[in-house]
Amino acid sequence: MDEKVLEQVYQENLEERLISYFAEKNSISLEKAMEIYYTSRLSNLIYDGANDIQYLDYKVLAEYLQQENTERLK
Repeated sequence: MDEKVLEQVYQENLEERLISYFAEKNSISLEKAMEIYYTSRLSNLIYDGANDIQYLDYKVLAEYLQQENTERLK
């Protein structure tokens, strides 16, 4: 495997853990958590690898996602 493929696999696993944790923590469905994540600014930052944000712990990223989407979670 080359570095690009490994990075893609890592990102997919990160997103999976992040979305699952976010859904559980907020008592929402996986579908709702996915909708919130994939329409968030955070997902774009992770996709772009901005400031190596994708290497933060998924629980920390879930906190960012929650702060970004406080209104949508009400």
